Amino acid sequence: MARIGYARVSTLDQDLDGQVARLKAEGCGIIRSEKVSGGSREGRAELETILSFLRPGDELVVTRLDRLGRDTRDVLNLIHEAEEREAFVTVLDPHVSTRGEMGHIVLTVLGMVAQMERRFIKERQREGIVRAKAEGVYRGGRRRLDHARIKALHAAGTGPAAIAREIGCSRMQVYRVLQEGREDGALNP
Repeated sequence: MARIGYARVSTLDQDLDGQVARLKAEGCGIIRSEKVSGGSREGRAELETILSFLRPGDELVVTRLDRLGRDTRDVLNLIHEAEEREAFVTVLDPHVSTRGEMGHIVLTVLGMVAQMERRFIKERQREGIVRAKAEGVYRGGRRRLDHARIKALHAAGTGPAAIAREIGCSRMQVYRVLQEGREDGALNP
């Protein structure tokens, strides 16, 4: 029976250290981490690795529920997948586990609250952008990936997996950048 920690932040400039330290303090022998959005499961290779290797009695541990995902359906699907493997999911803040029936109810409610909070944040963001545009001060968001560097590395013969490791993103993000501007949509990895 293993305690497996999962740490996630959404952007490359955020820090995983606090989550990793907390998971170590909670006795997680294995900790997987990644810097990728929790808006969907796409591109979350470390989480998929954990789910594929869960054994009966193992416990997937996260510091907060939103580290698993921001969509209630995704979170419930993740919990369901863990349970199909006879494993448990534990959230440290607030401390809730799927070991008991009450934990399922609490995690469902917390997932719904997290999703609602995300919708509120997006709505306030949209309202702020509309106001900034009306005032002529909106400059748009900054690019999170250095597209020119990705293309230069690819042109120099570096493969998508190596580029992803060097840049600190997923291979899928590399593929998307490399596909930009290609009319045929074909990609030569």
